[in-house]
Amino acid sequence: MDDRLTVLGIESSCDETAAAVVRAEGGRGMILASVVLGQTELHAAFGGVVPEIAARAHVEKLDHAVEAALAEANVTLTDIDAIAVTAGPGLIGGVLAGVMLAKGLAAATGLPLLGINHLAGHALTPRLTDGLAFPYLVLLVSGGHCQFLRVEAADRFARLGGTIDDAPGEAFDKSAKLLGLPQPGGPAVEAEARKGNPARFAFPRPLLDRPGCDLSFSGLKTALLRTRDALVSHKGGLTRADRADLCASFQAAVADVLAEKSARALAMSPDITAFAVAGGVAANETLRARLQAAARAAGTRFLAPPLALCTDNAAMIAWAGIERLRLGQADDLALAARARWPLDSRAAPLLGTGRRGAKA
Repeated sequence: MDDRLTVLGIESSCDETAAAVVRAEGGRGMILASVVLGQTELHAAFGGVVPEIAARAHVEKLDHAVEAALAEANVTLTDIDAIAVTAGPGLIGGVLAGVMLAKGLAAATGLPLLGINHLAGHALTPRLTDGLAFPYLVLLVSGGHCQFLRVEAADRFARLGGTIDDAPGEAFDKSAKLLGLPQPGGPAVEAEARKGNPARFAFPRPLLDRPGCDLSFSGLKTALLRTRDALVSHKGGLTRADRADLCASFQAAVADVLAEKSARALAMSPDITAFAVAGGVAANETLRARLQAAARAAGTRFLAPPLALCTDNAAMIAWAGIERLRLGQADDLALAARARWPLDSRAAPLLGTGRRGAKA
């Protein structure tokens, strides 16, 4: 297969409608175009992402995102070697919209179709940005997922641990809602935390008293709720200082847990080339600093993607498609959209199994 590959990527797993064109020569990738159309205003009144609204927005915006990406990259579909699309996990309506568009383009052009696990896109981002060699450790930390993954190959991942309930991004969003902050909650809580005292409230550090790399954030969110209610009951409301201190103390607890669990995961992986962080919560500067310190203490290189590649984007999907294409892999038009799709199918489910399969 030609070493020079150009792939169109499509991403629609949550509330970002994205398309990108990525070109690879040798081991490095070049992002020729990356278009991300957000939906924040559509969901603002509801305090979170509404799946039906998100799905309809994807249907309306996906073709425009693809056209914009091709134009920005100054290419046409005749210059593309394959089409990669997020096939899961995610909100099923949005995933289905992207998969159907990709199928239509593949059927019309005869190009190879590549269904990509959204989590693999995040986990392989360090190879797009830095050409990182296998094996490496990645902490995938986002609104819906939190896992320590040993990335052994482009199609082989070993999970060392993960959240048994809420993901950190979900906890940040819910905490922001409890404190009357706007969505998305992560950036809002981080901004408030900069003005607060992280030592004022003694929030729990869940699961640090147990061995291993599993995490839990549901109880931390509940502790914030109870502390907020106690303050409101005692004082008749929250002051600006109270809210800032709540945010700072909450963020400090999350950072402590992630730093300690990262140290444990690093101790389990002495042969890795680097420790990387990926996913939307990786944009949090406080968390990045704590993870970098953990890597430094372990004598391991630390990598964090550019902020634009932390949140959902199609460039990571296009790159994961390139990785699969180089392995000689492709899908046919029977490719199905999946709400759930564990990256390490060998690991026991962390969040339970239902009719649609294991969540993680």
